Amino acid sequence: MAWDVEGLVASLAGRSEHTRRAYEHDAREFAAWAERGGCPDPGHVDRKTLRRYLAYLETRGLARRSVGRKAAAVRALLTHLRRAGVVPADPGRALRTPRGDTRLPRVPSAPEAAALLDTAADRAAQPDLDPLTAALAVRDLTLLELLYGAGLRVSEACGLALGDCDLDRGLVSVLGKRAKTRRVPIGDPARAAVDTYRTHARPVLATPASRDRLLLARRGGPLSTRDAHRIVAAHPLRDGRPTHPHALRHAYATHLLDGGADLRAVQELLGHADLSTTQIYTHLSQDRLRAVYAATHPRA
Repeated sequence: MAWDVEGLVASLAGRSEHTRRAYEHDAREFAAWAERGGCPDPGHVDRKTLRRYLAYLETRGLARRSVGRKAAAVRALLTHLRRAGVVPADPGRALRTPRGDTRLPRVPSAPEAAALLDTAADRAAQPDLDPLTAALAVRDLTLLELLYGAGLRVSEACGLALGDCDLDRGLVSVLGKRAKTRRVPIGDPARAAVDTYRTHARPVLATPASRDRLLLARRGGPLSTRDAHRIVAAHPLRDGRPTHPHALRHAYATHLLDGGADLRAVQELLGHADLSTTQIYTHLSQDRLRAVYAATHPRA
């Protein structure tokens, strides 16, 4: 195909499967629009073409965040075509799109997160469970501890190998976005959960299909991100509200900042390439401080 979307996807080998799928979908959508008359020849694409495409996306009623994501895929495609010599210049470099709403959803408070994990731990400690049910309960607790106790992305948690957890030093080696590896500390509860899981629960679940993955599904294959979302949804907060893996990551970052952690340190722990991404979490902390002030200060 003239737009060489396949080449773009191949160039994203170091990205997550989710990112590759999203970029491929959005790049193919742009290529189809271009071939229908937007700009059939890649060599003629310019800023005017891209502005027309953005206008087309807006007529579809897409959210600003969705438009921004699709524009990012188009920029990546044009950068790939420029490197391949298909287009003489890269007009996507100057493409600017409106930023979406960067406010984060409501995240569990520290007591709510602690209660969620305590409930999961109580479930895993029940003495009358059959071996498979007991193993799955310990696995669920381990996943929750890693998501909240280490702030892992759900894809990072599901991608952990057995050798990635150094329990003696309390560290987890994580393969994050853009194939960057970082080492994240974990606390005693997460260390205990991983140790119990590796020693007693994982052998119950393991099959030849398990390879060296740490977290396993019911039938022994590697735990998928969809599996992880279902597990977290099955552990609601105290008021019955369901939560999701990224909310636990949000809570991890927010609670670190609430406790006085340095923003740069939180950036490293989360694996953010850009500090501005981490700064989003300061809004939640400021909101909480304002709420405390309003509720307790006589002049509020």
